[in-house]
Amino acid sequence: MPAIPVKKSAAKKSPVAAKQGTPPAKIVVLDFGSQYTQLIARRIRELRYYAEIHPHHLSLAEIKKLNPAGIILSGGPASVYEKGAPSVDRGIFDLGLPILGICYGLQLICHLNGGKVAASAAREFGRATLRAKKASPLLKGIKHGQVWMSHGDKVEKLPKQFVKIGVTENSPMAVIADEKARVYGVQFHPEVQHSTQGKVILKNFAAAICGLKPEWTMSRFVEEKIREIRAQVGKERVLLGLSGGVDSTVTAKLLHDAIGKQLTCVYVDTGLMRKGETAAVKERFKKEFGIALHVVDAEDRFLTALAGVDEPEQKRKIIGKLFLDEFGAKAKELGHHEFLAQGTLYTDVIESVSVKGPSQTIKSHHNRVQGVLDLIKAGRVIEPLSELFKDEVRRLGLALKINRNLLYRHPFPGPGLAIRILTAVTKQNLATLREADAIMLDELKNSGWYEKVWQAGAIFLPVRSVGVMGDNRTYENVIALRLVTSEDGMTADFAHLPYDVLAKIASRIINEVRGVNRVVYDISSKPPATIEWE
Repeated sequence: MPAIPVKKSAAKKSPVAAKQGTPPAKIVVLDFGSQYTQLIARRIRELRYYAEIHPHHLSLAEIKKLNPAGIILSGGPASVYEKGAPSVDRGIFDLGLPILGICYGLQLICHLNGGKVAASAAREFGRATLRAKKASPLLKGIKHGQVWMSHGDKVEKLPKQFVKIGVTENSPMAVIADEKARVYGVQFHPEVQHSTQGKVILKNFAAAICGLKPEWTMSRFVEEKIREIRAQVGKERVLLGLSGGVDSTVTAKLLHDAIGKQLTCVYVDTGLMRKGETAAVKERFKKEFGIALHVVDAEDRFLTALAGVDEPEQKRKIIGKLFLDEFGAKAKELGHHEFLAQGTLYTDVIESVSVKGPSQTIKSHHNRVQGVLDLIKAGRVIEPLSELFKDEVRRLGLALKINRNLLYRHPFPGPGLAIRILTAVTKQNLATLREADAIMLDELKNSGWYEKVWQAGAIFLPVRSVGVMGDNRTYENVIALRLVTSEDGMTADFAHLPYDVLAKIASRIINEVRGVNRVVYDISSKPPATIEWE
């Protein structure tokens, strides 16, 4: 892979950085594998406190380096008493920091402090009614409230100095506390919507117990990021690889507002984009933003590299590496740039980190291929959105005065249409999918459903079906429609489109896209399915 030209001085910290204020006080969420972990950070941030997620296996030194105001131990599917169950350095209880354990986190607190946890004869899933038993800053303002249970183990014996402060019908230790040490545990999930008092509990922990102020706002984020970028970059130059989507566009605008002409943007046309996307990107950056854009036409090289490849992880790696090759070659042509910038989101970072440890196989992300990881390690990568969820990025875009129609476009995968073709990627398959996808989006906009849907994509299936068109039997391709509603993409439900809208989309695709004789609709939720098929 051609190296991105970077001066040796780029790895040094700018002297300006030392003069910057301290980062916002935060709560660190240690992830033990719960499907709800991301919601913990979201709920806290919705309350205007800052929280970020890290894998549970961080060392004590790494946790200290994060300088948290408090720690939350998430839920998880394991049992604390099993061999090899995920754990945390017991030294966190000696840091003097407030700690809140949620479900598995509560059980882990007990397990590590001399209590006893065992399998429960009656597992508990679903709604329960919480009743406060003792006054506590964690339960301030709560007497009765609905909470959401999801556990198969129970605490049989509390550690010394812990007391029960809240109960439900089936959980006599639904909330526990060591008030002197400021260590708490809840057996339910306060982060889910079914826990009607959950936000109150999380707010009490952040404000009353951790002592945080509700200062997490998007306008403050913009100010802090611009200062941070200017401090890091100084008078150096930054190279940004664009996909043309919401994330990279917001990144470009934020960087341009911070450092102006020190930013160079490169758009690699992979040939894997939606219909008309490349022309739209060129127009947008020239007319709306006034940002210089260099375009690399690499369609033929990407299709050659993907020829005959149908395994999704291999596709991602090929696309990620080739993008860096093309990007690096263009960077070399443009001359030295001291930093690489990316529109990496918080969800991208989270999904690229293994909860179980570095040996666990995980989904790779195009912003986390080896070449990029090497640059990150060298301190040469700027990722100003890496602390944000998708909906927060949209709010950031509004704060930057980016056109709302652009910001509320649906998310689109970095590898493009390649991972929406569940077989080999060919020019013909791309053309077929591109046309079907364009019709689907057109009808969503015509029907007023576009902004009601979080993400929509047409999927080219690796099967063919028998059909009848006119007087002839056909044996042609099948297109699946994947449309979901969601708040942030971490969980999702299939969009309940009216039948007449679905019928219009299907009819137009079959009539207008040569080679397609059947359209199906995906009605899976996330979890257990994912939004994308690959």
